[in-house]
Amino acid sequence: MNTLRVATYNIHKGVQGVGPRRRLEIHNLGLAIGQFDADVICLQEVRKLHRGEARYFTHWPELPQADFLAPDGYQAVYRTNAYTRHGEHGNALLSRWPVLDHQHEDMSDHRFEQRGLLHSELLVRDCLVHVVVVHLGLIRPSRLRQLAQLRRYITREIPADMPVLVAGDFNDGRAVAGRELAQIGLHAFEGERQATFPARLPLVQLDHVFARGLRPVGVQVLRGREWWRMSDHLPLIAEFALPD
Repeated sequence: MNTLRVATYNIHKGVQGVGPRRRLEIHNLGLAIGQFDADVICLQEVRKLHRGEARYFTHWPELPQADFLAPDGYQAVYRTNAYTRHGEHGNALLSRWPVLDHQHEDMSDHRFEQRGLLHSELLVRDCLVHVVVVHLGLIRPSRLRQLAQLRRYITREIPADMPVLVAGDFNDGRAVAGRELAQIGLHAFEGERQATFPARLPLVQLDHVFARGLRPVGVQVLRGREWWRMSDHLPLIAEFALPD
């Protein structure tokens, strides 16, 4: 079928819980992500490394989480957003289709939150598709400035006639992000909101896929105990028809 299946998922660094009761979920996440059967998987809060967790958990993967989670045959692209005392984490893209190029831009707006975007160019059935993975800040004024930066980046780096997807954790219920991104022709799915947070009892949709130059086909959130045990967000999956 001439469609593109896209998933976005904040994986909470592959660990759930706090203190001595925290548990490692990265292995379950690897099995779950394989079930998406998505062409493109956009991930946030992905660990490249964490020396403390690697010592604490016996089965901490030796590979960076993006490479560990990539299903067979997928290419993994990762760029760091945040550097911490024991390691670093950021955004990742797992692609079933060839990745021709990728780049990163720092979106940190203040010293308390380190944020960024990951931009990849994919070749999907002879069609060039740009995919931008984002994780925006928690503070509304900061988020507005990040959305303005995102608009400028897309306008500067992606030709207006090229298909583009922007996916990730916007920390926004779509109203503000939707209004800002509509200024450059990006739109989310219409209709009922697809709540993704908090995973155990989802009330708001913080995770979105915005598109330009691709026709929306359908959207769904994967719900259930097996999902809310792995992260504080639920995965959202959207499908689009590719240009003829």
